[in-house]
Amino acid sequence: MFQVRIHGRGGQGAVTAAELLSVAAFMEDRHAQAFPSFGSERTGAPVVAFCRIDDRPIRVREPVVRPDALVVQDPTLLHQVNVFEGLRTGGAVLINSPRSVDELGLGELAEHALTVLATALAVRHFGRPVPNAVLLGGLAAITGCVSIESLTAAVRERFPGELGQANAAAAREAYDHVQKAQREERAHAQAD
Repeated sequence: MFQVRIHGRGGQGAVTAAELLSVAAFMEDRHAQAFPSFGSERTGAPVVAFCRIDDRPIRVREPVVRPDALVVQDPTLLHQVNVFEGLRTGGAVLINSPRSVDELGLGELAEHALTVLATALAVRHFGRPVPNAVLLGGLAAITGCVSIESLTAAVRERFPGELGQANAAAAREAYDHVQKAQREERAHAQAD
């Protein structure tokens, strides 16, 4: 079973991100579940959403405490919430930030973490600072948990018309960015 925990702030689409990821898995004839964990939060308050994907029915219903991957939609959460709690050894981490992993002080995660300019891509593609679909594109690239085709189809289904097309294009750009960063990292490692 592949488990993802998404940390964000109210209004950034963390809950929608988990739902989109589960729909993309359903489109691949897999089992999935998505659910949030929040109280009476308001815009800007920390929110956590979860997604599980498996080839078999999923019977577990509790929050994801040992994620295989983390998505951090707001880098200020790195200093407010223990986002890395329970992360499996070698688990993938994707952070929405213009700064590098080293610049964020997370050098110990450098091998399994990447940053993406998700908010900037969202604003450029559809004019709103909502990084959720963009980060899912990066997550698909870093983990292979779903294909980019299934993900963009799920995005277009959820957001029909121009908004869906723009979100899908932003997710695809993040996917391409992460794949390029991974190729460069492998080339650099081989050169050493």
